[in-house]
Amino acid sequence: MLTSLIPVTAASRLTIKPDQHVFRGETVTLRCDIDGEGVTSWQYSWYKDGSFYSSSELQEHTFSPVTESDAGKYFCYGAERGGSRSSQHSYAVTLTVSERPKPKVSIKPDQHVFRGETVTIRCDIDGEGVTSWQYSWYKDSSVSVFSELQEHTFSPVTESDAGKYSCYGAERGGSRSSQNSDAFRLTVSGEAQAVLSVSPQKWLTEGDPVTLICEVYGSSTGWTFSWCTVTLSSGISYNMLHVITSELTGFIKIKYCLKFTPKLKLMSIKPDQHVFRGETVTIRCDIDGEGVTSWQYSWYKDSSVSVFSELQEHTFSPVTESDAGKYSCYGAERGGSRSSQNSDAFRLTVSGVSPRVSLIISPSRTQHFTSVSLSLSCEDQSNSDRGRVRRYTESWGLQDCSSSVWGSQTGSTCTFSSTITSDTGVYWCQSESGENYHPVNITVHCESFVYVFIYLLSIKQVQDTSVVKKKKKHSVAGKRGESPKSWISVRVSHSESQISVLHTLSSVLAVCPYLLVTVVLIFKCCRMRGKMSD
Repeated sequence: MLTSLIPVTAASRLTIKPDQHVFRGETVTLRCDIDGEGVTSWQYSWYKDGSFYSSSELQEHTFSPVTESDAGKYFCYGAERGGSRSSQHSYAVTLTVSERPKPKVSIKPDQHVFRGETVTIRCDIDGEGVTSWQYSWYKDSSVSVFSELQEHTFSPVTESDAGKYSCYGAERGGSRSSQNSDAFRLTVSGEAQAVLSVSPQKWLTEGDPVTLICEVYGSSTGWTFSWCTVTLSSGISYNMLHVITSELTGFIKIKYCLKFTPKLKLMSIKPDQHVFRGETVTIRCDIDGEGVTSWQYSWYKDSSVSVFSELQEHTFSPVTESDAGKYSCYGAERGGSRSSQNSDAFRLTVSGVSPRVSLIISPSRTQHFTSVSLSLSCEDQSNSDRGRVRRYTESWGLQDCSSSVWGSQTGSTCTFSSTITSDTGVYWCQSESGENYHPVNITVHCESFVYVFIYLLSIKQVQDTSVVKKKKKHSVAGKRGESPKSWISVRVSHSESQISVLHTLSSVLAVCPYLLVTVVLIFKCCRMRGKMSD
């Protein structure tokens, strides 16, 4: 360090242009500014790394070109020419000189591509201290810049894009610049074509080894081969999912054990997933497997591993609460190795009590005449059709409306087109589970039967009156109407007493015409006796 007895009168300041950090080969200038009032001429002294470097009457010192040996810590001071005054030492400033950066060029997906692909080239510059670069791309040694972006994309690439490329960078707002990158060649060929082949060339079954070969014609490298799951329209899935990268050639082989799993096309349940105890429930498993002619079915309940049925359809008749649960089915090829997937599970719910069913009669009465229409229907509390109409009569015994000629059934409604006296009997509703509800006694009268009762009552009245006084002339006129209600209890148990009552009633109804003639004759005889008595 220089020591001086000369009085210090001014301050010194050292600056470096263009920057303290420069690249080899650039031009760098050191400048020493002294704020000394009244001093017209200075002698400048330069120091590097604490040692005297040079002295000059020049205010600036230039390195052109600068090298790594010029790097160091610099300061300056000044002395008045022909005088006694001097400046202070300036603050030290460090000059850094480094190798000019060389851009690195990358290209994706490859230097050799096919027409129609997307190609991206990128220029990266590692320049210490430079925060922003302006890029320049050149093709085939041309001096014209075709792009100023760090990345340039050809989409789609064509044969005209083929050529030799290089990039270069310059500091934005500064003087530093990079070297030129190494040139690279982009090759563009015709469209790529991938070819898939299979070995061996024969029909395969599950478990057979098979080699799949995928080849891309061309000399490019670095291909990525994707093997994907393929689902055919038949529902067969080939489960192959691999991604393999070949770093050497566009050619790869993969060995795979072929496995296909037919999907269940349909699983159905009738009449519903929610049923009542005693009903009949059928579950069915349908499998759409191309090329499989015969399936062996397996039914599982509540995730059990044991098979409870091997039929395509399984019926619960009658269903009980113990049958409730989650069900699924599965199929295996009979005499082969292929199998289906497991079906989605469904839940069967069985309630303890079925809804109560009532017999609805229209017209709403239990006494009816012959040759009229009559409608009977079974309904529950929600007015929904439920069950079937059944009856027991003396003439026909036990019958269903749907399986006889006495009525026609639509849904849960049974219709009589024309009633007869032998339709008299007990009627009730039977649910799908076999339970019987709401038995009702229905009586069908002959139209003349009402006259019999009227005449008999009239005769009885005449006989009762004749005891008190003579018999007068009476005329009885009957009208068609509803007779008084009469109940006959008939049960399906077929007891002898119940059958006897029905037999008697049926017999009486059968001789209605004969009774009518007899009553008329008796009535005429009574009138003649009355005249004779008079």
